[in-house]
Amino acid sequence: RDIRRLKKWRRMLGTGGMDWRAYVKAHPSKVQRRVRKGVPDQLRGLVWQLLSGGRDLLLKNEGVYGELVGRSPGPRDAEIVRDLNRTYPSHVYYQQRQGPGQLSLYNVLKAYSLYDKKVGYVQGMGFMAGLLLLYMSEEDAFWTLVALLHGPRHPPLAALFYPGLPLLQQSLFQFERLVADELPALGAHLAAEGVQPSMYCSHWFITAFAYALPFDHLLRVWDVFLLEGMKTTFRVGLALLRGVEADLRAADFEQILGVLNAKWFPAFSKSPEALLDTALRFSVSARLARFKIEYEALHPDAAAAAAAVVTGSSPPR
Repeated sequence: RDIRRLKKWRRMLGTGGMDWRAYVKAHPSKVQRRVRKGVPDQLRGLVWQLLSGGRDLLLKNEGVYGELVGRSPGPRDAEIVRDLNRTYPSHVYYQQRQGPGQLSLYNVLKAYSLYDKKVGYVQGMGFMAGLLLLYMSEEDAFWTLVALLHGPRHPPLAALFYPGLPLLQQSLFQFERLVADELPALGAHLAAEGVQPSMYCSHWFITAFAYALPFDHLLRVWDVFLLEGMKTTFRVGLALLRGVEADLRAADFEQILGVLNAKWFPAFSKSPEALLDTALRFSVSARLARFKIEYEALHPDAAAAAAAVVTGSSPPR
């Protein structure tokens, strides 16, 4: 079965991914179904680059990454070095201090901090870059990170890391509204106890769950995230809360935060398929758009900051 699935994916991709664009255009629903079932691990690095648009940016910017890595350290260098030991500390690739994993991670984060000086470096970026490096080269991981933060496939995520974290603030507002819609009894209880999303789920959005999920679950979530965008983060968040709703509704403020910040949810004891099945049942796109408009009306300055992201292949350098 796995061999048959791998052959289907190879036919879909073509040599080096040459057939991917045409296949996606001709069979978008089939691509979505296959991605949701899981990208074969042998092909995950290439597929992630194609889904994000990172491969296109790499081909358009030959030599740029090497030039950035060769520059002198920038103003965020000390922060990058400080955080290396905090990024996937239990993963064998990053455990050795100044080992090959940490060196590659440093190079990617240093290059990005020099490439996009408005964002520079924020700690959550390390988990994104660290996950990408497990499946692709430094240069591929760098351009995939650029694609995530600046498009072109999905609305850019760079404003998650801008001063004041404007996109994060918007996302937390949207998530609170979604919880009130989808889990109304829980939403009311959290509000009554004074529990706000910023107290427990900021890292879900800043890292697209790269910090919060068991590895097998994380890979499957990122398969979908890279195809369908940030709405995946909202859906997975709702699925996690649904699994602990009864416990949370019986808890007070401190107990609620203990549950939500424990880094373990009942969904983790089930398969990644079960988590995604629950998550993908939530229809959120239309409401996210509506809640975004509401947020912008309430916070016009933050909305302007979030909208100021440079899209495409040439962020300010």
